[in-house]
Amino acid sequence: MHQAPPSHIKALSPDFETPHFKQALSRFATGVTVITTFAPGAHKGDSASSSFVGITASSFNSVSLTPPLVLWSLGQGASSAPLFHAGTHYVVNVLAADQLDVCNRFAFGKGDRFADTAYKLGASGLPILDGALAWFECHNRSRHEEGDHVIFVGEVERCGFSDGSAPLVYQGGQFSTTTPLA
Repeated sequence: MHQAPPSHIKALSPDFETPHFKQALSRFATGVTVITTFAPGAHKGDSASSSFVGITASSFNSVSLTPPLVLWSLGQGASSAPLFHAGTHYVVNVLAADQLDVCNRFAFGKGDRFADTAYKLGASGLPILDGALAWFECHNRSRHEEGDHVIFVGEVERCGFSDGSAPLVYQGGQFSTTTPLA
C-alpha cells in the first residue's frame, strides 16, 4: 500500500548545485545494462534487428523477490521513452566487462545498433545479448514519473545468468570491473 507523507511535511530546498549533486552520485559504482524493447510497429516474432530498440542504462536495481520485481529509470526527454512507456515487455541485459563496445554502441551509436550485436530472441521475442552476464525478461508492470525521469518497474517472467565473467561497472565517470577484496 502506498502511503504519502502528511501534506504539511515538505522536503527542504537543496543546499547544493546540480554539478555538486552529480559528482556525489558519481561516487556510487553501478552495473551497466542494455535494455531492449520493440521498435514502433514491431511485434513478437519479428526478427529483423530494425524491429528493436536498445539503450544503455546504469539505473538498474532489484525491488522484490516475491513477486520478482526489478526497476530502472530513463530520462523523460529520451527519444526512446515513449516506446518503453507504451511497450508491454523489455529485457534488461547486464553487461560483462568485455562488453564495453556494446555499452558504447547502445549509448552513443547511430543507426541500427543491433546490426553488429550478437543476440538471440527470448520467449518475449526480444533480444537477449550474447555474452551478457545476466538477463531479465520483464513485463512492463508500472511506470512512475518522478522529477525528470520515469521509473519503470518490471515483473520478471524469465531470467538467466552466466558464470565466470566479471561485470562492467561505471563509477566516477569511468568504466572498470570488480576484483575481490583480500
